[in-house]
Amino acid sequence: MTQTGTTWAPALVGPAEAGVAASPDGLAEYLRGTDLDDLLVREKAVVLRGFSVTEDSYDGLADLLLPERLAYVHGNSPRTKVGRNLYTSTEYPAEYEISMHNEMSYASAWPSRILFHCAIAAETGGATPVVDGRLWLDSLDAEVREAFAGGVRYTQNLHDGVGFGKSWQATFETDDRTAVEEFLAGTGADHEWRADGSLRVSLLRPATLTHPVTGTEVWFNQADQFHPAGLGEDTAALAAVIPEDELPQHAVFADGSPIPDAYVRHIQETGMRLAVDVDWQMGDLLFVDNVAVAHGRRAYTGKRRILVAMSG
Repeated sequence: MTQTGTTWAPALVGPAEAGVAASPDGLAEYLRGTDLDDLLVREKAVVLRGFSVTEDSYDGLADLLLPERLAYVHGNSPRTKVGRNLYTSTEYPAEYEISMHNEMSYASAWPSRILFHCAIAAETGGATPVVDGRLWLDSLDAEVREAFAGGVRYTQNLHDGVGFGKSWQATFETDDRTAVEEFLAGTGADHEWRADGSLRVSLLRPATLTHPVTGTEVWFNQADQFHPAGLGEDTAALAAVIPEDELPQHAVFADGSPIPDAYVRHIQETGMRLAVDVDWQMGDLLFVDNVAVAHGRRAYTGKRRILVAMSG
């Protein structure tokens, strides 16, 4: 791990620390004998390295680490489903960094655990940075924390198969409008089917969250990733020619007032500055408490294949 701004880092467990063979079977033995809930509460994130995990052996290990794998329904990033609720990591172009975030913190429900697997490490770069959510919250300017006290309103404009961003079919993993409406009915979201077949979804969410076990308050939102100022030059150019609330995704304060660009930049820069880089080695697993810890991605060159699964 490469530390950039904090003393916290994920725990590193290899065969020697685990006292088992350097194999997927050895790792399975270690996991069966470990209180995984206690491990995550204590460490927040754990790198499991040196067990020669492959895509084929990943599935059984994921069953031990993730009690009930979740589908990426209502997910906002582009991914490919490659197995039983198993996905590629976010498929943004390699030259872009992905800012720190807790998975699906914009949604009404989110995974409590995430399991990453490095099938192919990038030629250069490509680390997964992680940051302690309490540290991130405490390091933000008081003005920014106070401004977000009322929460965030997220809007998604999901096209019907052709357009910018994701379609509603890909987002909800179905072609059935009724199934989408039934899902949204339990989320508290407002939604509207539009004349062109697209779907607009709007949801009010808090900006922070209290960890259900430790009681620690953490920064827990993706306002910056829904805001044009946090999405790079291409999105900024798009926002210059169409209304911001018509973008594929958008965020404002709970009362509908705009979030200043400077706040977005401060949030992103603070998270990335405090992050610890998990520099991938082929076969690694990274096990993360998705409430306690946020994650992102560094830019990279060469081929990179990181798989991810989640559980409640």
